[in-house]
Amino acid sequence: MHEPTPAPTLPRRVAVIGAGTMGGGIATVLAQHGFAVRLFDPSRAALQRAEARVRKRAAAADLVVTDDLAEVACGCDLVIEAVPEALSLKRDVFAAVDREAPATAVFATNTSQLSVTALAAGTSRPSRVVGMHWFNPPERMRLIELVRTVMVDDEVITLVRAVAEACGKTVVEVADRQGFVTTRALAALLIEAMRMHEEGVAEAADLDTAVELGLNHPMGPLALADYVGLDVMLAIADALTEQLGERFRAPQGLRKRVEAGRLGRKTGHGFHRYDA
Repeated sequence: MHEPTPAPTLPRRVAVIGAGTMGGGIATVLAQHGFAVRLFDPSRAALQRAEARVRKRAAAADLVVTDDLAEVACGCDLVIEAVPEALSLKRDVFAAVDREAPATAVFATNTSQLSVTALAAGTSRPSRVVGMHWFNPPERMRLIELVRTVMVDDEVITLVRAVAEACGKTVVEVADRQGFVTTRALAALLIEAMRMHEEGVAEAADLDTAVELGLNHPMGPLALADYVGLDVMLAIADALTEQLGERFRAPQGLRKRVEAGRLGRKTGHGFHRYDA
């Protein structure tokens, strides 16, 4: 009879790299669930906003915010990278943290669609790098995609799963393929909705209402694209096209809106218009 596998010891200190929308939310969830959080960003303004966000929901949290990367990385057990979705930037961040963090520290990337294998290969610890894809806003969204590379140790998968579950999240494990499950499925829906709009099948408002009420989605696909950011959607479409083929090619309507600076909610105009 096999003995049950003991539960992993949860990390004592977690470093979050990036204090933007996702990093600030991830730090908040970790703090709410009793982790000691060390939050890094080169922007003091971003750190101030993120600290206020954490303190609003976890006033007594063990939280340090700093623009000193060595201070954050030194002594941490788990590093969660949540910087903008650019492979070169994420590799640079991991390389810098790699020089400062203990050899035993686990690295997790919050990428929604980039190659975790490529990020891991740029470190001295590829067997200790995993994808940990949170969803926006982290405080409300229940899912985490746990992305397994061919190099990662099983104990790392077990540890990061335990952290996610300690934060009240549901975990799905996926292979390291471009877009994973959620980004790939979402891109397919949003890109097809953009094509239908471009073909004149329906106006944006009617198309979104049809999907909301007919398919029971909480938000229409064009409104969701505006919420994500059309520049982000274009980058995702281009990356998926490169890896998976023409079915993900961005419609001209998306590309032209990005060229015009109509990026969705953040600029006040995308497929819909928004109040300032």
